[in-house]
Amino acid sequence: MPAIEAHHLYKVFGRRGPEGVRRLEAGADPEELQRAGMTPAVIDASFSVEEGEIFVVMGLSGSGKSTLIRMVNGLFEPTAGHVDVYGENLTAAKGKNLRRIRRQRISMVFQHFALFPHRSVLDNAAYGLEIQGVPTAERRAKAHESLELCGLSGWDDHLPGDLSGGMRQRVGLARALASDTDVLLMDEAFSALDPLIRRDMQDQLIELQQQLGKTILFITHDLNEAMRLGDRIAMMRNGRIVQIGTAEDILTDPANDYVARFIADVDRTRVLTASSVMEPPVEVLGVTQGPRAAHKVIREKQMSAVMVVDRQRKLQGMVTEAAAADAVHSRVDSLAGVMEQPVTVSADTPVAELFSASAGSSVPLAVVDDDGRLVGVIPRVTLLSALGKVTAAQHMMEEHSSEELVGGAS
Repeated sequence: MPAIEAHHLYKVFGRRGPEGVRRLEAGADPEELQRAGMTPAVIDASFSVEEGEIFVVMGLSGSGKSTLIRMVNGLFEPTAGHVDVYGENLTAAKGKNLRRIRRQRISMVFQHFALFPHRSVLDNAAYGLEIQGVPTAERRAKAHESLELCGLSGWDDHLPGDLSGGMRQRVGLARALASDTDVLLMDEAFSALDPLIRRDMQDQLIELQQQLGKTILFITHDLNEAMRLGDRIAMMRNGRIVQIGTAEDILTDPANDYVARFIADVDRTRVLTASSVMEPPVEVLGVTQGPRAAHKVIREKQMSAVMVVDRQRKLQGMVTEAAAADAVHSRVDSLAGVMEQPVTVSADTPVAELFSASAGSSVPLAVVDDDGRLVGVIPRVTLLSALGKVTAAQHMMEEHSSEELVGGAS
């Protein structure tokens, strides 16, 4: 079961909201509705967030992303559609039931910290538990533990005014974690921070996610932040979700010209991974085969080296052409003394990190999974070709964007 499911959400502000939805469903232009006193903020938005996923909603100011998150936490009632949280219809919930779902399921981290200036750091972190009626000793213990997780050991008795902006945001994150809810909603949580502190907070969030496995719905207008944090990203424009996919999906296959222009300045080598440029090995050898088989395969397939795997396809090593030829000449029967260890990378290694590894290796890089199984290889020529394609694609997108800007100006 997904942690969050949004079903055809609409939010049209104004007294005639339901009429606005009907007109939008019939194909009306949103600007036409605005002239009639109806403001469409979110239009037919559907998505799901899996448990343990960081799902980022990305869009410029006015795209509808903040309205969307307020419907997910029940602050705004959709004009049409509904939101399920772990199978419960949040939109239909009222009064005590709505408060129960929020208290047990959802915590919010705000853009501007929302700390009480007269309360200590510890009491701020414990506030959500206080609202839940958790006894003082228990809530203070949980808050202290959350502050430690967020790197704020020793700051329990300080006031928020004693802290830097990044530290205050850590308190907000600790407060959300202390509540021990299933879902964290983060609305532009890092956008008020300086760039260096912002990146530090992103690192902190990634580290916490690896430890705790929370489900996070993260709102941002910063594309690099979205690409860095999101397991999947929903791109919004004018109230509509125009594409949902991984960072790699969006970079390699943008849904439309808007998305293509939006991603034109992204450094693709830091987002694309080894899995996007690797290729299947032309041939592999079983660990029980000998140097003659290795030499034959290398010569016939015109390879610089052949990878050696066991029955589970776990990588055991590689045999180069020179080593195979020497072994055949010396009448060596086993690969054991002939194999070398290739340079290995994981499938999610960024392309930018592959160049130094490839530069130090005369044979293809071996791509392995978490269990050491060979899943692909990256010859140097393939890596250089991929870099050329990335550069060309980025150049074309920049040219296309410039042409549109010139056309718009004229």
